[in-house]
Amino acid sequence: MKKTFSILSIFILLIFSNLTINSCGSREDTVNCFPNTPINVTLNLNLPAYYALNNINGWIYVNEQQSGTRGLIVVRTANGFKVYDRNAPHICPDNNTTLEVKDNIAIICPQDNTRWILSTGQPESGAKTSLPPKTYPYSYDAPSKTLNIYY
Repeated sequence: MKKTFSILSIFILLIFSNLTINSCGSREDTVNCFPNTPINVTLNLNLPAYYALNNINGWIYVNEQQSGTRGLIVVRTANGFKVYDRNAPHICPDNNTTLEVKDNIAIICPQDNTRWILSTGQPESGAKTSLPPKTYPYSYDAPSKTLNIYY
């Protein structure tokens, strides 16, 4: 009886420990209060609104339906594209935490002036630069110049 109670107690303790660890864990790529919304955007780079994405280092803001809570920043790189969420990854969303492109070379957070390199997302300066901007996967069909962004 004691052995059964002891094994059952250990089993219950392991279950509760696992639930506690998993429920209180933070996301590794953003703060845990980062909004998690579906992303589903298709851009036709033949259209004038997206012309900048035909050139390396060209970028645009995307504020279409299903482009997140604050929109996206899409950048053409030498190896393809980078798609960043405009929510600051290092602090909870607030009135002044929408990421902006500065001087065509950096992404900044107006709240605390944290900066990242536009073409790579690497931290440049700021007190909380351990987290890069959240990026999203994409697929690109070169013949039709169609960029699909999803999450």
